[in-house]
Amino acid sequence: MIVEGVRSGLHRSPHQGMAVEFNQHRGYVPGDDLRHLDWKVYGRSDRLTIKQYQQETNLDVILLVDASASMRFGSLPIKKGWGETEASRATGSWTKFDHAVATSVALSWLSLQQSDRVGLVVFGDGIKGMVQRSSGQGQWRRIVSALNTRPVDDGTNLTKTTDQVLGRISNRAVFILVSDLLTDPEEIQSSLARFRHQRQDVLCLQVLDHREIAFDFQGPEQFHGLEIDHRVKVDPRSIRDAYLKAFNRHIDEISSICTQFGYDHLLMNTHDSVGPAVARLLARRSMWLKRHKAG
Repeated sequence: MIVEGVRSGLHRSPHQGMAVEFNQHRGYVPGDDLRHLDWKVYGRSDRLTIKQYQQETNLDVILLVDASASMRFGSLPIKKGWGETEASRATGSWTKFDHAVATSVALSWLSLQQSDRVGLVVFGDGIKGMVQRSSGQGQWRRIVSALNTRPVDDGTNLTKTTDQVLGRISNRAVFILVSDLLTDPEEIQSSLARFRHQRQDVLCLQVLDHREIAFDFQGPEQFHGLEIDHRVKVDPRSIRDAYLKAFNRHIDEISSICTQFGYDHLLMNTHDSVGPAVARLLARRSMWLKRHKAG
C-alpha cells in the first residue's frame, strides 16, 4: 500500500520523483528540470511533457503485543518446534501469549524480508518493553528474544498504552495489535479513535483460546481470575448458553468498532495453526488494495 518512509523499499510512496518505475506524463511548467522532458513525445506531438516516476519507500511496522495476565491462559499442550515463552514455561501449555508471539514473529519476519522497519511494544497496564524500529541485521532475533523473556502478568490498560505509544511515534505506520481484547469495548473504541485521529493504520488480531470460544467445559469447575484476585466455582453447563451469547456479542462489537474506523479485525484460535490465519489476513489486505486501485 502507499506509505510514507525515508528509505528505499517495496511500497509506493505518495511523493512523485525520479525512480525506477514510470508512472505518468504531465505538462511542462516553466521551472521544471529540462532533464525530465520526454523528447519522443515532443517529436510526435510538438508538446512539452515531463516524465514522472513512482518512488518506492519503506514501511514502519509496529507490533503491539499484549502481555497482561489474561494472556497466560491456555488449554493446549505446548506446540513442538515453536520454542517457549515465560508464559508456557510457567503453565506448561500453549497460551494465548505463545500464539501472539508466534504470530508476531511471523509478521515481523515477512516485513523485514521486504526491507521494512519493524518495532515492538509489549504492554499490559502500560508499556512494559520496547524494541526500537529497525530493518537491520539482527532485528528479528532482538524481537524474538524480547518476546520470549517478557513476564506475562499485571492488568490491561489499553488507553494508557495508546497514549504512551503515540507519544513516542510521530510518523505514519502500520500498528499490529495482538491481544485477546477482553476489555471494555468503549476503551478499545477510544484507543482506536486516537490512532485514526493521527491517520495511523491498525490491524487488530484478537487471540483467544479454543475453550474461551467454545466454552466446552464438562464438569464443575473453579475459575480463577487472572487479572483480579477472584475465584468462583460453577457448573459450566448451566451457564454455557448465557456465556456464549455474551461472548459472541463482545466479539461482534469489537469487529464492528474496527470496521467503523476502517481497520482489519481477525479472530485467531490458539488451537489452529498460525500460518493459515496470517495468510487470510494478507490475502484480505491484498484484495482491498486491488479494489482500491480499481476504484
